[in-house]
Amino acid sequence: MSQVTLPRPAIRAVAGLAASPVTFGKNAGMETFQPEPPSGRVYAARRIVRSTDVVPSGRLRLDALARYLQLAAEDDLADSGLTEPVLWLVRRCELRINALPVMGERLMLATFCSGTGPRWAERTTTLSGPDGRPFAQARAVWAAVSRADGRPVALSAEFLAVYAESAGGRVASVRLSHPRPGGTRPEGNGAAAGSRPTAWPLRAVDFDTAGHVNNSVHWAAVEEELATGDWVPSVAEMEYHRAIVPGCAPERVTERRDGETVLWLVADGRTLASARLSR
Repeated sequence: MSQVTLPRPAIRAVAGLAASPVTFGKNAGMETFQPEPPSGRVYAARRIVRSTDVVPSGRLRLDALARYLQLAAEDDLADSGLTEPVLWLVRRCELRINALPVMGERLMLATFCSGTGPRWAERTTTLSGPDGRPFAQARAVWAAVSRADGRPVALSAEFLAVYAESAGGRVASVRLSHPRPGGTRPEGNGAAAGSRPTAWPLRAVDFDTAGHVNNSVHWAAVEEELATGDWVPSVAEMEYHRAIVPGCAPERVTERRDGETVLWLVADGRTLASARLSR
């Protein structure tokens, strides 16, 4: 078993903000979190919630959390020693949120491969406080593509030698399940209330080395929605349908119903990404 163990520092109180995490939701208790594998590679990383990562009230933003997840994944790959000419593009990500930390808190992230497919792999990452209590857990499916031409590539023997043991033979799926805008309605009770498309302007800093909008930026659209009602979901799913490239002019469409909100980023009649938020 290859595991990196780091010391767990104490929570640091910040003037003007509560030192305890902000608890949300009623559906995503810790009992729904996947435990670490009994064997295989588990990589641990540390983060501090900075002032640039929070909303005005001090709680961690979801786009910042997505960035933490991406950094942990990149650090894990670098630490593993794999040097394959492969890019990893996220296909979907599910967050289960028990609580969110506030500015100044010190965090532990434990990440491991929790499933594989022919050309993709699932990564599970748990965000915990210094006392070990989990705040949130993410399960993300990443597709492997060639750096040379962007075409999907099969998982290599070298990759499986490092990560297959923790997956334990579990097969990950890349199937997308969100409804389309104006199409099949999400399950649930109550009437749906839709919004007119609103422009979602892109910035030069939104693009990464793959030449498209970084996956963490999509969660900023979720934060725009959450700001309208001052709430945080217990479960948040993001599905990435198409890359958002320079020159694209996305619009945001939102549908709200009791206990659930679905939003889409669309352009030229095509869905670019979708998010499903459950209270």
